[in-house]
Amino acid sequence: MFSRSVRAVSGRVLANAVRPTVMPAVRQIAPAVAVVAKRSYHEKVLDHYSRPRNVGTLDKKDKSVGEGLVGAPACGDVMRLHIKVDPETGVISDVKFKTFGCGSAIASSSYVTELVRGMTLEQASKVKNTEIAKELCLPPVKLHCSMLAEDAIKAAIKDYRTKNPHAMPTNLAGTGAKFETAQAA
Repeated sequence: MFSRSVRAVSGRVLANAVRPTVMPAVRQIAPAVAVVAKRSYHEKVLDHYSRPRNVGTLDKKDKSVGEGLVGAPACGDVMRLHIKVDPETGVISDVKFKTFGCGSAIASSSYVTELVRGMTLEQASKVKNTEIAKELCLPPVKLHCSMLAEDAIKAAIKDYRTKNPHAMPTNLAGTGAKFETAQAA
């Protein structure tokens, strides 16, 4: 059904075809205020991500430098951690990292460099991913980033030990458990 209407505009007459409108079926109307689920990183993660500490590399050919290169194929994060150890004291004197990955991975790497500087190799080998995750308030879905940081420390210590076999061995499991030895009777 078409009807014609005549309209006068500025002395001119225009003929417009008016088409009937079809009313849609009952529609659900969206609420006026949408509730947005907002997830954000903790301020410590944002701080370490936006201003990472100790970014860079150390000379991996140096005998006093250990390198740990770890990655998580599931998410694509790759972490490289270098530690420089004072051979006299066994204390980590310098730490550098380079990380390719999400904000949590970068923040975990940055935090770990601050954490292990000044520690002995024995103390650094006991750093756990739960300690890193708790400090940065990482959500459960990002715990793998703190696990990578822990693995990077242990890999760097292992590399240092490989280059320096005379250095004191470290319990990389971090348990410090002693095994009973059988006594000859």
